[in-house]
Amino acid sequence: MRLSSKYQVRNLSKDVKPAMRVVTRPDFDGVVCAVLLHEAEPIIEPIKWVSPDDMQKKRVQIYPGDIIANLPYHENCHLWFDHHYSNRLNHPFEGAFKIVPSAAGLVYDYYQGRFRRDYRELVAQTDKIDSANLLLDEILHPENHPYIYLSMTVSDRNPSDAPYWNHLVALLRNQPIEQVLADPRVVQRCQRFLQKNDSYKIDLRANTLLHGHVSVTDFRTLGKIPEGNRFLVYSLFPDAVAGVTIGFADETREKVMVKVGHSVLNQNCNVNVGKMLTQFEGGGHAGAGASCFHVDRANEYIPKIIDELLKNEKKMD
Repeated sequence: MRLSSKYQVRNLSKDVKPAMRVVTRPDFDGVVCAVLLHEAEPIIEPIKWVSPDDMQKKRVQIYPGDIIANLPYHENCHLWFDHHYSNRLNHPFEGAFKIVPSAAGLVYDYYQGRFRRDYRELVAQTDKIDSANLLLDEILHPENHPYIYLSMTVSDRNPSDAPYWNHLVALLRNQPIEQVLADPRVVQRCQRFLQKNDSYKIDLRANTLLHGHVSVTDFRTLGKIPEGNRFLVYSLFPDAVAGVTIGFADETREKVMVKVGHSVLNQNCNVNVGKMLTQFEGGGHAGAGASCFHVDRANEYIPKIIDELLKNEKKMD
């Protein structure tokens, strides 16, 4: 069930200044947010692709005309759309926030009637992917599921991939999923994903230990976090109710990235991950999130994160 008008903070009938640009995260949800916003608003600048960590720590310059989607709030923005538990606000703002499967769903509901194409299937699939509402076959064989397969080609690892993210936005605005997947650049990315995923499975097995009901994958010995299907660990370690992935955030090895998620196949984790990670310079959803911090804090933060997951306590908001 989609949002009703009571969640819409801004009145679209008012005269507003044209938006300068979309500021969003380079994941599939962010890509679809950009698709919808470019359809609904007079965007005049290129998309600004931003990591949540940079946004959270105020490293990004935000201008009065900007529309932020799928990222933490910034007081300078024109509109804000988000659904992450850890990003909730207690003051008025323009845009929409609610704990729902995807930020794209919020944007879609907010601009109902403003789209020239039918985006219902795209948004429904984005809801499914961003909330990790996946079946075992969808995890093991994403190539058999078009939207899931396409989402696997979007990684926020390399800022140099921005031309590809922009290309996807243009494709999804104008073409059905079958034609998007037939695009030569998308075909190349899909083939690359399958190749990398084979080696990722090997790296995953070699660098993962099961601590009780928590799988802990530590890629720091590899120097760089390998690319692959982030849901695959849950199929390899079915007894785990949660997974922790650790790696260096970049080539300098000065920062550590920790990603935490509820298993999508063994749904017995009670920890609100986004809330828990706010203690460790991170945040996210109730079921998944990430934290990025200086390497000097790793020996303090990582054991505490794992301990919280091992306790598996459901805490009140």
